[in-house]
Amino acid sequence: MGSTRYIASMGELTRKDNSLCFRKGEQNIYIPVENTREIYCLNEVTINSKLLDFLSRNHIIVHFFNYYEGYSGTFFPRDQYSSGKLMIKQVNAFEKNRLEIAKAIVKGIGENIYEVLYHYYKHNKKEVKSTIDFIRTDFYNLLERADSIKFVLAVEGDLWQRFYSEFKYILPEEFILDKRVRRPPDNPINALISFGNTLLYTKTISAIYQTHLDQRISFLHEPTEGRFSLSLDLCEVFKPIIVFRTIFNLVNNRKLQVEKHFEKKVNYCILNEEGRNIFIQEFEERIESVFIHTSLKRKVSYRTAIKLDCYKLIKYLMEGKEFVPFSVKEGM
Repeated sequence: MGSTRYIASMGELTRKDNSLCFRKGEQNIYIPVENTREIYCLNEVTINSKLLDFLSRNHIIVHFFNYYEGYSGTFFPRDQYSSGKLMIKQVNAFEKNRLEIAKAIVKGIGENIYEVLYHYYKHNKKEVKSTIDFIRTDFYNLLERADSIKFVLAVEGDLWQRFYSEFKYILPEEFILDKRVRRPPDNPINALISFGNTLLYTKTISAIYQTHLDQRISFLHEPTEGRFSLSLDLCEVFKPIIVFRTIFNLVNNRKLQVEKHFEKKVNYCILNEEGRNIFIQEFEERIESVFIHTSLKRKVSYRTAIKLDCYKLIKYLMEGKEFVPFSVKEGM
């Protein structure tokens, strides 16, 4: 998985000379610092300030997850990049151009959901045509007419609900989505969506960290304390093509099965360790997969595409260049 390391077991993460050491029981597992950009702690992991200083000097980000496979928080080194000028531009854009940026993001979500559904339509899932038609006509008209963030969010919410309603034609019966439930997820498909969305959210945090953008100033989502709302904005357009394609592939090819790969308790459902490992491997393969970027005329990974969207936003803020989030058409 290259630059990303996942720790799924309980243990202690420490510095050992010029490398990292994860102690699991009596076993020491060494993690080279070279090429490690981020670490995911998916279980209880003990750390100390000496380690954090070492991680900071090597610009390594650590994401922490709780028992329900939900996001707890991120340690990232003191600001590697900071720009007072860009921050002022970002705040000004929030005050004056928020609606324009929010519409661009939701339009990008619609374009990518359209392409995902059209793939199934071409493969004899004709039932999804109603949502395809909605996106082609009503969706763009509604978004164009939206005169407030509240209206834009309503259009986005309706779009996602229509997308979820098509799962019954795409997935087997045991993975049909009746209702989107997040904290904690209550069935296998909600568990997969929540875990996938959280992985993508943290990947976007890492991408933004490598730019001069401020994680706290967002446009579609409300800037709030306790979360990086710009990451929520910029990851949205990638959900259909990274998270949901990952889910559809794993479920339809029976790589993930309800009876083998989930833990179901009274009011929640999560992936077990084997299921989580299968999901992570597929997710990493997808986000690192490459396509020929139509405008750049070179191979680009989806991970890089997320970072490119950060730079597109910077270009908009600094130079007034139109902000057009990633569309899967860029890889066609």
